[in-house]
Amino acid sequence: MQHIFVNFKRFDVPASLGGVNRIANINDYSRTIINETKTMLEQYEGKAEFVHFYPESQLPAAVDASSDSSVLSIGAQGVYREDVQPGGNFGAFTTERPAAAVKAIGCSWVLIGHSEERNDKNALFALAGSHDRMLVNKVLNAEAQKAAAEGLRILYCIGEKDDEMDNWDRVLAAQLETGLDGIDPGCVVIAYEPVWAIGPGKTPAGKEYIEKISAFIKREMGDVPVVYGGGLKEENAAMLGSIDTIDGGLIALTRFSGDIGFYPDEYLRIVSTYMKAKGGRA
Repeated sequence: MQHIFVNFKRFDVPASLGGVNRIANINDYSRTIINETKTMLEQYEGKAEFVHFYPESQLPAAVDASSDSSVLSIGAQGVYREDVQPGGNFGAFTTERPAAAVKAIGCSWVLIGHSEERNDKNALFALAGSHDRMLVNKVLNAEAQKAAAEGLRILYCIGEKDDEMDNWDRVLAAQLETGLDGIDPGCVVIAYEPVWAIGPGKTPAGKEYIEKISAFIKREMGDVPVVYGGGLKEENAAMLGSIDTIDGGLIALTRFSGDIGFYPDEYLRIVSTYMKAKGGRA
């Protein structure tokens, strides 16, 4: 089974305010994306599953729009490290998103450990005087524990930075071991983000390097799906689809120049190119 994820980040911000939403009004954005793609995605039933991670404002509409799809699920972009408890804490977590809220909305997935989340939490640690990047894995594990307890599936992201490439194996092993401690591997998909290769002007990770890392993750984790989290796009979809140890990818943008953003027709082309490279096989 292949796994195709989309992280819509802050696509609820229109271009006029500095965002990249050129598709629809904020109230209709997720519904528009889903309605324009779900019929075509159904052809991959039994071969692939698709998950859209939307900002919280988009989740109710997304859950409703995808309710008749057999291949599309909706996920939240994160959960808090604490959760509500019946007869206990009723949710005194102002500004935070407890896992119970994600479940109540109707989501079945959550994104944990994305490089942007890791960067944010490491910046907070730095304010407190700590530059130990491994600490964040303990926080992420608390999030994963709460998500798993609510029955949510987890896309867990790992990756090394420029200054970690010489000991990438120890860095990734620690992210896996600590971040997923006590978590049933059956509810997890691993997304590999080569952080050193992401961003304007960076050199993308090559096929040989991705093969090496994805094979390492599978040795560490067993039969857990591994997807490429450094950006599944039209230019690399065929290459990624040709790697036996890669089981899908994480999409953010579909267009990286001009009117950058996410466009449904381009999304479907990415999916088609990737699945053809896999021979249409699960």
